[in-house]
Amino acid sequence: MILLLGLVVFLFAFASGKNAKRNIPKPKINFLGEDNLFITSDNVSKLLIQNYGALKNVTKETLDLNVLENALKSNAMIKNAEVYLSVDGTLNAEVEQKTPIARVSTKVSYYIDTDGEYMPLSSNFSARVPLITGYVEKNNLKNLYEVAQKVTNDNFLKTHVYEIHQDKNEKLYLKLRQCNFMVKLGDVEFIDKKVNNLKAFYKKTSKEKTLNNYSVVNLQFENQVICTKI
Repeated sequence: MILLLGLVVFLFAFASGKNAKRNIPKPKINFLGEDNLFITSDNVSKLLIQNYGALKNVTKETLDLNVLENALKSNAMIKNAEVYLSVDGTLNAEVEQKTPIARVSTKVSYYIDTDGEYMPLSSNFSARVPLITGYVEKNNLKNLYEVAQKVTNDNFLKTHVYEIHQDKNEKLYLKLRQCNFMVKLGDVEFIDKKVNNLKAFYKKTSKEKTLNNYSVVNLQFENQVICTKI
């Protein structure tokens, strides 16, 4: 009985050791969320290879999953990542991409993501999001992010706004599709009330068919809509 038990322990240890020394096959990449890929499976595999060389020559016992996970998370297109080994020894990477909500279009172009962070453009896919123009600093995106987030979450704005502009004094403007006028927001204070005033103005002038009689719709003063006619 003791001899049999010893044999079982030996075989288990032998199998475990052999399994630990087995080389890692090609990684399996799974993207979570949206189908539109800003970063591809090949891109992710290359990131893994850059940190461990050719994975086929790496054994399980020498593989540091935390290093690989952090390498993926450090990529500016990736929001989160989880790397793990399945029972059969396959290296798996669960990848969540960042989601852009606006595209800065100045001397340097890039996206702003759902967390207000920088996200580079992708050669694989272009997101259809509002443009941000004017005077923009990468380390000062707070107000632009707040407006872009409002546009993303509001059905009216999402339908009509195609551009967010910031002037050198950090005053904010909106441009609407099929409208001649510029919407002057000013700052982000009372933004909900300003948007409601814009909706009321749009509804009224659309009904009266006078929507394109204006060049500027000024919302920067609380409870006021000041319009400049063409």
